[in-house]
Amino acid sequence: MRPPDLADFNWDALGFQLVPTDFMYLMSCSSDGVFTNGKLVPYGPIELNPAAAVLNYGQGLLEGLRAHRKVDGSILLFRPHENALRTKIGAEPLCMPAPSVEQFLEAVKLTVLANKHWVPPFGKGSLYIRPQLIGSGAILGVAPAPQYTFIVYVCPVGHYFKDDLSPISLLTEEEYHRAARGGTGDIKTIGNYASVVSAQRRAKEKGHFDVLYLDPIHNKFVEEVSSCNIFMVKDNVISTPLLTGTILPGITRRSVIEISQNLGFQVEERPITIDELLGADEVFCTGTTVVVSPVGSITYRERRVEYGKKQEAGVVSQQLYAAFTAIQKGLTEDSMGWTFHLT
Repeated sequence: MRPPDLADFNWDALGFQLVPTDFMYLMSCSSDGVFTNGKLVPYGPIELNPAAAVLNYGQGLLEGLRAHRKVDGSILLFRPHENALRTKIGAEPLCMPAPSVEQFLEAVKLTVLANKHWVPPFGKGSLYIRPQLIGSGAILGVAPAPQYTFIVYVCPVGHYFKDDLSPISLLTEEEYHRAARGGTGDIKTIGNYASVVSAQRRAKEKGHFDVLYLDPIHNKFVEEVSSCNIFMVKDNVISTPLLTGTILPGITRRSVIEISQNLGFQVEERPITIDELLGADEVFCTGTTVVVSPVGSITYRERRVEYGKKQEAGVVSQQLYAAFTAIQKGLTEDSMGWTFHLT
């Protein structure tokens, strides 16, 4: 029989697509930059003026984090404080006020608890949490909006790819670039994601899962995948591209670096050429949606390089995935102090 606090849903069929839940959170502020009157409302459409800054000039940020149900039925959040801080950092270059860390955390907590019966059973997935900060006020010229709205909605999700540890294939993109120095590649502005859709679609038409981007100056240094960071393993040393202003400072990225160091691995943050990546022993991606996802192959200039045994995750990827998800799901002691208990 289904536990009373779970929605009537086929959890075994859960994938990574939108499943409408019951409540979302809204909070607004005017030109004074102070957010007030946050409240839960039924999940559904919101009203926006066609002249809203987010619709005309892309003044908006998004975040992503997850809630997991433990074996005992209680709910854990993973490092929500980091998402709150990243929102404040990202809002500044877009001339947007941001909720305080406390307001952000309270909004996430209330939204998850209001939809707690949508948190999948242990082992069946997680509740994806999407905070958004948008310029909702109407403005005709290119300038900061007069009003802003903070939104949090949630959605139960399964695996982003077929299976969390099924190796994926990447196509290296040389014509288009995700970001350039001095731009917004290192913050989660909404425009960063619209710009990768075309290259991602072409890659999928060729049978690949996603796109690997190179730097826009030399066209040889590895940056990141469409929506996740990338790592390589060579001679038991783990390396990831150095953050230079064009790469998103992923929270999963930072967590994997710290976990790797605690497990005794040498970790390097440095420029990595595409040739180095092709010569790696193992490659994997990290992100809120993909967690730790092994890369099975990379195609570069019609050359396809495969890693490890076909359709099997590398040893390091498996080790890091196990260590990371054990903390996320409350299967091991959280000595890092990363998880936040809701119930």
